[in-house]
Amino acid sequence: MTNSRTRVGIVGAGPAGLMLSHLLHLRGIESVVLEARTREEVEGTIRAGVLEQNTVDLMVETGLGDRVKAEGLEHHGIELRFGGRGHRIAFDELTDGRAVTVYPQHEVLVDLIAKRLADGGDIRFGVSEVEVHDHTTDSPYITYTDADGNPHTLRCVLAAGCDGSRTETRKLIPEATIRQDHFRQYPFAWLGILAEAPPSSEELIYANHPRGFALISTRTPQVQRQYLQVDPNDSVDNWSDDRIWSELHARVDGDGAEIKDGKIFDKSILQFRSFVCEPMQHENLFLAGDAAHTVPPTGAKGLNLAVADVYALSNGMAEFFETGDRGRLDAYTETVSPRIWRTQHFSWWMSSMLHRLPDASGFDHRRQVAELDMVTRSVAGRTLIAENYVGTPLD
Repeated sequence: MTNSRTRVGIVGAGPAGLMLSHLLHLRGIESVVLEARTREEVEGTIRAGVLEQNTVDLMVETGLGDRVKAEGLEHHGIELRFGGRGHRIAFDELTDGRAVTVYPQHEVLVDLIAKRLADGGDIRFGVSEVEVHDHTTDSPYITYTDADGNPHTLRCVLAAGCDGSRTETRKLIPEATIRQDHFRQYPFAWLGILAEAPPSSEELIYANHPRGFALISTRTPQVQRQYLQVDPNDSVDNWSDDRIWSELHARVDGDGAEIKDGKIFDKSILQFRSFVCEPMQHENLFLAGDAAHTVPPTGAKGLNLAVADVYALSNGMAEFFETGDRGRLDAYTETVSPRIWRTQHFSWWMSSMLHRLPDASGFDHRRQVAELDMVTRSVAGRTLIAENYVGTPLD
């Protein structure tokens, strides 16, 4: 058994874990990141990404901005489409010039890993049997088996559970007496595709249609990301390329919009869930990112919430290590909770306004269209969408 020591032991090398390690490093605080997957698996798991202005600003300010500024696609609005017509939400006009950037999540991870390794960071890939012990004491430690099968013990002062929605660290917060889980399963899912095709739109299109929701997004000028609302129990095997394109045309084409077909090279079904764990901490264990909460993808908020979590958490940890004061650290859940619930509401609202519910009547669909019409006609309504979509400042 090999023993090592660090100040913060981080379980998970996703956006939350890697960004936390990066931010702590900038404050002179060492950490070790433990990840079950290999580096190639982490960097090769393709995930969409729409980055809030806050996330991009933080990346630029902390030395991670070169590629996102050079390769990311900055968007200054989205289109809400219903009744066969598009209605633009102009972010820059409604939020004093703020925007979002389309930049895939796995590219964010590539940037974070490269930066941590260049800065001498300690990321241990391919580990297994990871367990956090004694987090209620002043001497927590983490046991794991490395990629070569050797057992290790990592002693730390604080532990961070950043191990995603299939987290094991969350289970360490006693559910019966301390932890409360809030969960909602939605009665629809998305069929997502990647296609070699030119862009169908300069900005994202969110389409409400009697046949169901559709989202027109982009990845690069040559690769496009599209989504169709489907039944949660559906299978990609039921969707031929011709059927997908036919359905996208039916739900989106019309005045000012026409889908451009191409070669589909990836298909997947994405389930819809909302989840929040409260509190996000227990003694010297702290949760961040998907380990603590998940949101429906409609508002494109998952990665951005993870970044907001660890921004607050790193500040609390830094104050604790610099001064010994736990006030900010112990207020972590209280600090991040309002943003999390605002984001949950926004994602739920966008989902409920745009998707066709399985038992919806004609009345229900006409009510949705009336809501969309009311929101897009009103400056206040458009501003509400824009402010939530681009994200409120972290401070």
